[in-house]
Amino acid sequence: MTSTATETRSVVLERELPHPPEKIWRALTQPHLIAEWLMQADFLPVLDHRFTLRADWGTVDCQVITVEPNRSLAYSWVALGLDSVVTWTLTPTNTGTHLRMEQTGFAPDQQRAYHGAQYGWPKFFDNLDRVVGGLS
Repeated sequence: MTSTATETRSVVLERELPHPPEKIWRALTQPHLIAEWLMQADFLPVLDHRFTLRADWGTVDCQVITVEPNRSLAYSWVALGLDSVVTWTLTPTNTGTHLRMEQTGFAPDQQRAYHGAQYGWPKFFDNLDRVVGGLS
């Protein structure tokens, strides 16, 4: 089987967090909280809202694709030649929330971005868990 240029890969992370979906949603959608676990952002949880994530290495241009409060959030993630989509899915559990993040759209020639995402997202998840744990 041969590979084509249209085949893309995804980075998927799933974790059980001991927090209700509402608290995690706050950390995913409030700019001052996003800044604590991900990057500086001018985010609004509004369909089609364009926003920028800013870090010391540069910026990510984003646009909100899906907003289902406390359930699902998706946005485009365009940076350094990568045109991808990040989707968050929150599923309530008996002990908190099953949180799933999938970043899709890594082309075969984007090994560096793919490995960067594999390396970076677990750290962001750890930060997110810490930030949510500090919310009242």
